[in-house]
Amino acid sequence: MKTIDVEILKQEEGGNIAVLYLDNAETRNSLTLELGLQFHHEITRLSTDESEIRALVISGRNGVFSSGGDFGLLASFAERDPDENRSFMGSFYRLFLSVRSAPFPVIAAVNGHAVGASLALALACDIRYFVPDAKYAFNFVRIGIHPGMGSSFLVKEVAGLHQAQELLLSGRYFSGEEALRRGLCHDVFPAAQVMERALETAREIAAAAPQAVRLLKKGLYLNHSLEEALDYEAAAQAENYQSEDFREALRSIGEKRSPRFRGV
Repeated sequence: MKTIDVEILKQEEGGNIAVLYLDNAETRNSLTLELGLQFHHEITRLSTDESEIRALVISGRNGVFSSGGDFGLLASFAERDPDENRSFMGSFYRLFLSVRSAPFPVIAAVNGHAVGASLALALACDIRYFVPDAKYAFNFVRIGIHPGMGSSFLVKEVAGLHQAQELLLSGRYFSGEEALRRGLCHDVFPAAQVMERALETAREIAAAAPQAVRLLKKGLYLNHSLEEALDYEAAAQAENYQSEDFREALRSIGEKRSPRFRGV
């Protein structure tokens, strides 16, 4: 059964934008193994040079982003060997966290409730827009398990240790407005508008020089000091300076027009 739906939006100016929907009405888009395999397959497919994707938007159908972990899958872990569970969980989470290794920026249009692992998936994306009155939670401890999907790392990375301590240890629910105040998302919009806002940002990214954007995404997540960051930036810019897109940018400035980047 298909649980992922992908649309490719071709732009008059700039490269293609992809929209990936979590789409399983029966489970409210819960993160099943089947969905994870399809998700990873699509991320891998879209990451090929032939796809010419410059930005990806991830959202949910059925009036929800995702209800989180699948109950049937969770229940099965109680009957498995610990080593088997350890191996499975590491592989399972990496199916979804492939958004971090995707070469293009990924925008989460979190159009409704997102709980547990699905909220961690949103945090793994590069940009996040939430709905003000939807419900969000890292509720792992409330169902008797340690946080997963990288959430013990991602909440600290995005919002800081003090937010991770309170939200992960309590497992409490909070609104999109509170998520914005806590620094977990970039902005909030009504459910009917959140996709268009995400696409607006995706169009801005798609109009930029793709080589520079891809190098920037990679560099943002490197753990390094200021000196190491300067070395990485110098190497990335040296590569950019040899590109045709950089020459096109110089021409467009002289000709007082918008650049037409081709990713070369």
